Amino acid sequence: MRAQLPLRLTRSAAFAAVGVGLAALAHTMAGGAAPTPGFFCLSLAAVMALGTILSGRERTPATINTVLIATQLALHTAFGYDSGPAVLSPLTDPEHGLGQNTGMLLTHLIATLLTGWWLARGEGALWSLLRRLGRRLVLLLVCTAPARVRQAAFFTSRRVPVCPAVTLTVSRRGPPLPA
Repeated sequence: MRAQLPLRLTRSAAFAAVGVGLAALAHTMAGGAAPTPGFFCLSLAAVMALGTILSGRERTPATINTVLIATQLALHTAFGYDSGPAVLSPLTDPEHGLGQNTGMLLTHLIATLLTGWWLARGEGALWSLLRRLGRRLVLLLVCTAPARVRQAAFFTSRRVPVCPAVTLTVSRRGPPLPA
């Protein structure tokens, strides 16, 4: 089953919103700079374009996670170039022994695994629902299809004038009357 454009756009919008939103949240929570609103919107548009290209049919969880990992790495790099105020978080605090890159890597990896699991479950549920609806619609169309009505042949006849002598005669056809 192939997805039409409205379904593709809906699926790619969900993928982009979840992926970019969690990437920005994980990047900020790990001590990175928060992306500016303009850069966030640009990232959202880029990921949505990628999602629209890839959302033509049902994707496996492995494909979804692979694309998410690549997206998270690209967004991590892009958010690193975008300027904004950095926040010190518990994951990147020097006292805990995690450096900024390790903390960000772990945060992005956790976000990717959670997002991938969530999106793969949603993808499976959506396609299962579409297959069930498709079967029911096919059955409904087969059951409610109008039966082909055969029409009787249409004949025209001329009215023949009846002779008055024939109208006065009594027809006694049939079985004999009981005596």
